[in-house]
Amino acid sequence: MALRMSSLFVRTQKEDPVGAEVASHKLLHRAGYIRRSAPGIYTWLPLGLSVLGKIEAIVREEMALAGSQEVHFPGLLPADPYKKSGRWEAFGPDLFHLKDRRENDYILAPTHEEVFTLLVKDLYSSYKDLPLSIYQIQTKYRDEARPRAGLLRGREFIMKDAYSFDIDDAGLDASYEAMRVAYLRAFARLGLPCLPVKATPGAMGGSGTEEFIYPSEVGEDTFVKSPGGYAANVEAVTSIVPEAIPYSESPAAHVEDTPDTPTIETLVAAANASHPRSDREWTAADTLKNVVCAVTHPDGTREIIVIGLPGDREVDLDRAAGTGMLGDGEVDLEAATAEDLAAHPELVKGYIGPGNSLDAPVLGLEAPSKIRYLLDPRVVDGTRWITGANEPGRHVFDLVAGRDFVADGTIEAAQVVLGDPAPDGSGPLELARGVEIGQIFKLGRKYAEALDLKVLDQNGKATTVTMGSYGLGVTRVMACIAEEYHSEDGLLWPQHLAPADVHIVVAGKGEEIAQAAETMTTELEAEGVSVLLDDRNKVSPGFKFADAELIGIPTVIVVGRGLADGVVEVRDRLTGEKSDQPVAEVVPTTVARVREAYAKAAAAADAAVSADQNA
Repeated sequence: MALRMSSLFVRTQKEDPVGAEVASHKLLHRAGYIRRSAPGIYTWLPLGLSVLGKIEAIVREEMALAGSQEVHFPGLLPADPYKKSGRWEAFGPDLFHLKDRRENDYILAPTHEEVFTLLVKDLYSSYKDLPLSIYQIQTKYRDEARPRAGLLRGREFIMKDAYSFDIDDAGLDASYEAMRVAYLRAFARLGLPCLPVKATPGAMGGSGTEEFIYPSEVGEDTFVKSPGGYAANVEAVTSIVPEAIPYSESPAAHVEDTPDTPTIETLVAAANASHPRSDREWTAADTLKNVVCAVTHPDGTREIIVIGLPGDREVDLDRAAGTGMLGDGEVDLEAATAEDLAAHPELVKGYIGPGNSLDAPVLGLEAPSKIRYLLDPRVVDGTRWITGANEPGRHVFDLVAGRDFVADGTIEAAQVVLGDPAPDGSGPLELARGVEIGQIFKLGRKYAEALDLKVLDQNGKATTVTMGSYGLGVTRVMACIAEEYHSEDGLLWPQHLAPADVHIVVAGKGEEIAQAAETMTTELEAEGVSVLLDDRNKVSPGFKFADAELIGIPTVIVVGRGLADGVVEVRDRLTGEKSDQPVAEVVPTTVARVREAYAKAAAAADAAVSADQNA
């Protein structure tokens, strides 16, 4: 049955909502698709649910094609499984906690690995039951500290999460690849540009993870790509580590007075003025910068660490926090405060160093202060540095890594910069921003071991199942489609995703015009083409046209004065073309146009998989 603007539950708005920064947030609100209920929480209106339903239908079709079966879990879950897996603590403040009237702990589910695992444990016990792939489309909850950009980063959102269960790693590899193909197909059918990139697992654990990124300047994720096809989230980029350098003939470390040099720039200038090299000038790359940071662990404990890296680099706090090198679970990393430094007087601001051959190390494995010292991987044994002497106004020259100081480990914390070499040798890296719309993981046996999911193998021996996890942000995808397809005047949905296939506007007075629009609507609906009919009597054509542009259905049929000459105007908002068509022809041509758009969207899936395989 056709939607009618005269009775549809919608009110469009001319003004952007307060605080809206990105196009999708502004337009979905103004066009009557969503309404804000609270920060990061939105109510869905009929037009929004229509588009959301079409997105979910495509996802379901691709999941079924990949052999995955749909289930549905509650959003309110008991805390015990998450305590057993360690994620009660690992999620930290992002997890919504609550208690029931009996004081039992519950959560609003941020993700469902644990309960999927327990469900399979309850029902399956033999290798003959595997492989298995099951999924759901469900609301998730995370207490985002800074919800922003409408549907792009909310506290309540809809995800598709699928899980595979296999008897061995070979089976997991096959399940992972099947889901990877399903994602490529789904995003292609949705008309959304998407790039699979290497990623880090974070609190999820496991390995073999990839993110699917929608390239966009409104995105919060930074990713890299090379001319040779390498692509990764910056957190997953690994540095090319140089070979260690023999240091048996390196000069001894020596401390020099370098007053008023608390920054890399002032230090380099002073070194060149007072302690020049014989072969070339000192540069920032010759200095070892030591940055004091504070790590907040999931259990709330705060740890002070020092990160050492070449002085021509800056620390990327998000990258360092996401590497998984700072502890289990999701950690927060920030620059140390004045209070942190005051609590550690051995850290002399502006002159911090790892120690030297003349004095006992202040940082690192032998440090009595127990401050962890982590180094950039490029600081290899034998490299010589200028760095702080842990005394005001003094620096150490010719401090040799491996000979004069050690560290507690390495960390990929330096900012990735334009032109850095790709780890696979495929050329210099370019940087771009994007929105993560999906991520797939080889979880392995982390959750199965925590929750004792075992089946009997071919020999009757209990074997721990290996798992994969595959998430796709449904509501975030809808926002990204709105980001990709819009104009200054409103949304511009791909034909097969619009809330209706055709928008018919009654743009004139008189019974004949209204009846012609009604007849056209009935004929189109009979052919399976859905219609939004603007049949409002006391609304001007100009106002109706503005609403049509804002709502964003790409095919608009205007029934107006041209009807006297036997024609109606057909507008293609995707191309901007307008044409008069005979009334007798408009229904069959419109039906053909809509069906062709659906067919093209379906064909795009095969093309995307083929392009990925040939890349």
